[in-house]
Amino acid sequence: MTDLVVDPTPFLDTTEEDPAGPLIPLVVSLTFPGMDRGAHELQDSFTRIAFDAVRAAGGRPRLVDSADPGREGQRELLEQASGVVFLGGGDVAGACYGYFGPPPANEYGVDRRADEFCIAAIRESVARDLPTLAICRGSQLLAVACGGTLIGDIENWSLHRGRSPLFIDEEVLLEPGSEIARILGRTRAIVRNGHHQAVATIGPELRVSARAHDGIIEGTEHRAASWVVGMQWHPEEPAADPVDRARIFGELVTRARDRAAHSA
Repeated sequence: MTDLVVDPTPFLDTTEEDPAGPLIPLVVSLTFPGMDRGAHELQDSFTRIAFDAVRAAGGRPRLVDSADPGREGQRELLEQASGVVFLGGGDVAGACYGYFGPPPANEYGVDRRADEFCIAAIRESVARDLPTLAICRGSQLLAVACGGTLIGDIENWSLHRGRSPLFIDEEVLLEPGSEIARILGRTRAIVRNGHHQAVATIGPELRVSARAHDGIIEGTEHRAASWVVGMQWHPEEPAADPVDRARIFGELVTRARDRAAHSA
């Protein structure tokens, strides 16, 4: 893998959380092949902010490291969950969505074992009707888990990422009546984006909830499950709108709390 590994210790401190809050695993690969110093710092920062956002909303976040799916207790956490978050990271292996051609341009961080672990966990989450938030790589895995495909590398990428810095402001168009439009209270949103892969096609289980100005799919939601939301952008990026972040993670925790109450 790599010698750079995000320290999981900060994610294990539960002193600042509501002990009665819903249990919400956050699934993320703390390391992936080819991880450099910049990616290491991003993964650490984004994961910390996501944990803080879940705790601020009243949830009990727990780490599930998809780079180590054999770690003791991780599957039990998912089985006990009242909601789940799938965070960003490396690229999704083409074989997971039926692509066996040359590696896409700019491919990085592929870990097929982690992909397969996440795809199985997403399918289980949907089958159990758990409130599920899938961000960036997570939204791509959601599409694949539901029978969709990905764009391996966006050819005209300038709307979606920068060079240095990677993350930029992008306006996305939210489908009227979609769950994400309801949560944010509008049909246009400036978000933080930095992606070179994207959802290409969706299976019959999903519907498109957001697009970029060039038509690239930026959001999806499940047609049948109570609350399964995918977004290509990063509400947990440090410069993302903090009000939107609170709305998104707050809705997840509210849904998870309701799920836990009905399961009790």
